[in-house]
Amino acid sequence: MAEAIAPARQTAPGLNLFERFLTLWVALCIVAGIVLGQTVPAPFHVLGAATLAQVNLPVAVLIWLMIVPMLLKIDPGALRQVGAHWRGMAATVGVNWLVKPFSMAALGWLFIGHLFRPYLPPGQIESYIAGLILLAAAPCTAMVFVWSGLVEGEPVFTLSQIALNDAIMVVAFAPIVGLLLGLSSITVPWNTLLLSVALYIVIPVIMAQAWRAALLKQGGAAALARTLARLGPISLAALLVMLVLLFGLQGTAIVAQPGVIGLLAIPIVVQVYFNAGLAYGLNRWLGTEWCVAGPSALIGASNFFELAVAAAIALFGFQSGAALATVVGVLVEVPVMLSVVALVRRTRPWYEAGAARQRRG
Repeated sequence: MAEAIAPARQTAPGLNLFERFLTLWVALCIVAGIVLGQTVPAPFHVLGAATLAQVNLPVAVLIWLMIVPMLLKIDPGALRQVGAHWRGMAATVGVNWLVKPFSMAALGWLFIGHLFRPYLPPGQIESYIAGLILLAAAPCTAMVFVWSGLVEGEPVFTLSQIALNDAIMVVAFAPIVGLLLGLSSITVPWNTLLLSVALYIVIPVIMAQAWRAALLKQGGAAALARTLARLGPISLAALLVMLVLLFGLQGTAIVAQPGVIGLLAIPIVVQVYFNAGLAYGLNRWLGTEWCVAGPSALIGASNFFELAVAAAIALFGFQSGAALATVVGVLVEVPVMLSVVALVRRTRPWYEAGAARQRRG
């Protein structure tokens, strides 16, 4: 277990330069993509059209570069520790899989389908809602290590919770997305959805775990840590390149209606605070230790936006409202989650007093 916990502790102390200013880098990529897409559109259209069996090849490469290093951190052996913090596990799994996708769908219907409808392109309403659903349908994998470290989270709980969520995601992502898209009267391209799950969940998980096992066999936890350190910048660079590509193709629509990004951000921010508060409150009611409740709240609130972006592009295309909605999730992720970290830390005395009462009762 020492080897399993080591990567979490090495990645948890705080945000590195790219992570701390991720919102700034995303904003710069948005501007760069829009400018380049307007001035030299031909390369973007060539890359956007490079598809095979409904899969955009440049995106597939970039997504694997983003996802595989993140999945490399996950130790499947941590699943043996799930029962050690069953209250936190129950709260997080309930919020992640029984509440968050459905609450995001409801917020999408409310804000995008009704309140903001007059201010959005009429042909993209359903696509925006689909993007929000994709964004909330899978919990975050990589950045949770950082958030957990910032709230002094229990590393065994964090690692085992992420491993459990990854296992659930393999079988639950497609059915939940299909159900909610169907309830939203959005046509579900099941072949493409299942292909996306295979390409962006199943295959990367298998590759990452095989690679992880080889690294641990050859050089132990030190070799794994060195590899993760080398891959971290590559993973973030792939994300930024994909954002430039995406906004290069989205530029015309965004220039025409720049307020769309702000409107799409509102339901995303609301769902983050709602789900974080719900997970935090459930843990307090169950009498869970604060060092478990903190990462539980953050895992319950954050999104696997890399997977969401990939699935949105595969299902609806580069220039879809779904792809744009998922990228807005990337834009707001860091500042909103840092505010949740601050709230969790600030409310620790209140939390511990209530949890202690529940344990005594």
